Amino acid sequence: MNGTGTGRPVHLVGSAPYATAEEMFRAAAEHLGAHIARLPDGEVGERDSWIKWQHARIGRSPQFRPVEVDPVYVPVAPYALVEGVTSADDIELPDLGYAGAAIASFAVFERLANEGAIAPGVRFQVGLPTPLSVASIYVVPPSRTLFEQAYGRAMGRELERILAAIPADRLAIQWEAAVEFALLEGIMPGHPGADSVDGMTDRLAGLVDLVPAGAECGLHLCYGDSGHKHFCEPADTGHLVAVANGVSARARRAIDWVHMPVPKERDDDAYFAPLAGLALKPGCELYLGLVHTTGGLAGTRRRIAAAEKVVPDFGIATECGFGRRPPETIPALMRQHVEAAGV
Repeated sequence: MNGTGTGRPVHLVGSAPYATAEEMFRAAAEHLGAHIARLPDGEVGERDSWIKWQHARIGRSPQFRPVEVDPVYVPVAPYALVEGVTSADDIELPDLGYAGAAIASFAVFERLANEGAIAPGVRFQVGLPTPLSVASIYVVPPSRTLFEQAYGRAMGRELERILAAIPADRLAIQWEAAVEFALLEGIMPGHPGADSVDGMTDRLAGLVDLVPAGAECGLHLCYGDSGHKHFCEPADTGHLVAVANGVSARARRAIDWVHMPVPKERDDDAYFAPLAGLALKPGCELYLGLVHTTGGLAGTRRRIAAAEKVVPDFGIATECGFGRRPPETIPALMRQHVEAAGV
């Protein structure tokens, strides 16, 4: 993984504080071009706060109503099913918007690639949230099972549209699992079959297997980033390793990469120790989200030094994208990736 002649590879999780996909593509290609194999569009426009934009989409369904409960992590009213809904087949959801955004951004990506602004071989990366994450944030527990089924079908249709419009050999799909770790940590209430490692990894493996051969598929595992804060501070990488191993064992197709967060305060051996049990299959790249603006390059190098005691072969990234930062800070953050990649 490190034998490219450019040091450690770099992974872009997805978000960036730019107004357009073209700004993201050009900035990343300029500053990180030799280090990246995949390029997301920055989750621009209404997608700028991960799944926040899905709350309004769910609200368009006549089968759901908002309910007033104390929020656990995000300050919005979740939804409950209206009376009489007994099957996922009864639930009508609107277009989720992911396919339309991906297809529009790929047109820009293709134009820039043809102009030579994006290097040959770089894939267009599309991030999609797990239905379990969306369900757990925006739907009350008694209504989640049916919602998750209906939303999963709707997300499958989004993926089908993406695959029909974008050549598989130009595409990388990233499944994004964040709320799963709030469930594992007991921060949020779960619903039957959803709050165990087995239940989560079965679901994630099923999503991985929706991505056909030829397209790449990876996982972004996350502890949340609302207000640049986690759901809770992980004690170590234990839950992350358990989920990554479970999905790797259950998925029928190859997983091309797994990304895990590293809190800015953690350059201690204890945090990284569970990575000794990581059992990814050959060819799967590990990216550690240990690049932070806090502490600068010196802090990032300390975290790299701690991690490589356990897993010497890994790429680097931020914990949760570049989003929700002042745009003028991004070039320096990208430069830090390049400097740290040579460690």
